[in-house]
Amino acid sequence: MSAKSHSLVMLQRDFRHVARNPTSVFNAVLMPVIMLFMFVYVLGDAFSVGVDYIDYATPGMMLLAICYGLGGTAVAVNADMTKGIINRFKVMDVPRHAVLTGKVVASVLTNLIAIAALTGVAFLLGFSPSASFVDWLGVIGLVLLLGFATAWLTVALGLAAKSPETAAFAAVPLIMLPFFSSAIVPADKMGPGIKQFAQYQPFTPIIETLRGFLNGTPQTSDAVTALAWCLGIALVGYLWASATFKKRA
Repeated sequence: MSAKSHSLVMLQRDFRHVARNPTSVFNAVLMPVIMLFMFVYVLGDAFSVGVDYIDYATPGMMLLAICYGLGGTAVAVNADMTKGIINRFKVMDVPRHAVLTGKVVASVLTNLIAIAALTGVAFLLGFSPSASFVDWLGVIGLVLLLGFATAWLTVALGLAAKSPETAAFAAVPLIMLPFFSSAIVPADKMGPGIKQFAQYQPFTPIIETLRGFLNGTPQTSDAVTALAWCLGIALVGYLWASATFKKRA
């Protein structure tokens, strides 16, 4: 089999595992939709953000949709490692990159499904973006890049963890980080300390770039910062995952 064929087989295996796991489907696809309902209908009137809250919150919910699926990816990677599945693949002479790439691509595809479902529900709730066709391409490109970057970092966390339970816990900071960004409310409305953290953490410029694209007014400075963070996270995750895989497998 060619390297491409190996990668496709691994992708089919990983995506099938995600689809057959109700907990993974709930966390990756349904939970972001529930969060959108909760923040818009339960808490939306409590926030004054200068625009309809659904328009403000949807970009942040897109990022949350990416992060909520990461725990399942970390657990799946670790389970394959600790149960000896990856070592069996190695004995079968399956290329290393095929095993890892399958996990990453399956995670990205899951993200796209989750964001598509979230966006559809957001439109039903009154979401009215001003984005042009080019702006939507920017949204899709940034979502793909962020999903790719966080997937590699999550694969690295899963490989480094000692058990599936530890792997699930290792992904919690990535899941919680959007709540300390401008996803829910503007950073300027936060208290001292949290405000500065929200302004300089990686997810805030990414969310603001998504928000700018959807409003039809993307800011170059936010876009450059978001791109730099995504590339940096992807590079760290890839190098860490490759080194850990080589050491443990």
